[in-house]
Amino acid sequence: MTMTTWLDLSDDDLFGVDNLPYGVFSRVGEAPRVGVRVGDLVLDVSAVAALGDVGDGPDLASVWRQSTLNAFLAQGRSTWQIARAWLTEILTDAVHRDGVSPHLYPLAEVALHLPLAVGDYVDFYASEHHARNVGRIFRPDSEPLTPNWKHLPIGYHGRSQTVVVSGTDIVRPCGQRKPPTAPAPVFGPSVRLDIEAELGFVVGGPATDLGSPVSLADADEHFFGVVLLNDWSARDIQAWEYVPLGPFLGKSFATSISPWVVTMEALRAARVPLPGQDTPPLLPYLRGEPTTDGANTAYGLDISYEVDWNGTVVSRPEYRDMYWSPAQMLAHTTVNGATTRPGDLFGSGTISGPTRESRGSFLELSWSGAEPVGLDDGTERTFLEDGDVVTLRASAPGVSGRRIGLGECVGRILPARP
Repeated sequence: MTMTTWLDLSDDDLFGVDNLPYGVFSRVGEAPRVGVRVGDLVLDVSAVAALGDVGDGPDLASVWRQSTLNAFLAQGRSTWQIARAWLTEILTDAVHRDGVSPHLYPLAEVALHLPLAVGDYVDFYASEHHARNVGRIFRPDSEPLTPNWKHLPIGYHGRSQTVVVSGTDIVRPCGQRKPPTAPAPVFGPSVRLDIEAELGFVVGGPATDLGSPVSLADADEHFFGVVLLNDWSARDIQAWEYVPLGPFLGKSFATSISPWVVTMEALRAARVPLPGQDTPPLLPYLRGEPTTDGANTAYGLDISYEVDWNGTVVSRPEYRDMYWSPAQMLAHTTVNGATTRPGDLFGSGTISGPTRESRGSFLELSWSGAEPVGLDDGTERTFLEDGDVVTLRASAPGVSGRRIGLGECVGRILPARP
């Protein structure tokens, strides 16, 4: 169903009224607060909600006046749905124009902030194509997939304090690394700095109790929305440290996310079946089941990415190629009784496909440096150099049949600090 608005938006605007992503913005001299993007405008939702008629439920004007989305995330799915219905009404019914218009600000005139205070950050390894490529690169004489890979979604706990908003410069990390020809490790700046194009899942709803797992069937009650996520990775530091406990300093220096959280409701039309998980059979807690609307509790998402390196699009990964679903990630995270709370963030792991043009990391794209990537300015790259800028973009089918945007996630590399 096509939704029309009294705003002057083109039919192909990626931020039309079937999107309505949430973020946190501020104007000069004013405190940060929650906003919703419509076209190239930001709606101050707390100011409009203060006018009344939001419907039954919590005082959303107060909730949206906060400097993060966390208070809104904690309200739960029924409140999120009430808010979305209200936003849709005030932006499609011209009777609201006079009350709403004064609270719309041009995007170019506001500052965008980290949209949430990140609680626990877990990063997964959900792409079979990526896992096989990395296995071939790091363990060329072994089976690419580890024996557990198709039995459970593998992940590691990251560092939530170094999650930053798009546009934040990334300082080249230093650490231990062991060059292949060196007899002992050396210390210094990473020389194999990389990206990972990922999707981040923002958790909301009531905090769960210790010892109470979240089932696949209940996962939608806890997922609020998604952000673009770049898991910056120092491959030389990672390769030396990761055995036997996995990534540590090679990942924890920075993770970038986009400023706009696109809701799971806006992505309903983007749900697609997973590529197949019949062999080996999954244990029951990870096994998707049909739902009453003909879908499945374990689903993928049809989200198309672009990876831009200094102005050249070098890769176009598709999230629909991922093996593990977000619901399975949440079910596995909590199956041992671990808790979740509003503001937790799940990274999907690198989104990679079956071709070179769909690889979501430069480790894969350059095949560990053996196959340089040509850029439109005539230069070649294998890993990131100081001054390089990486931009992730993505879009998905929306509920009205038009495409919706996830925005951009941008980071520029600065030299290592002495």
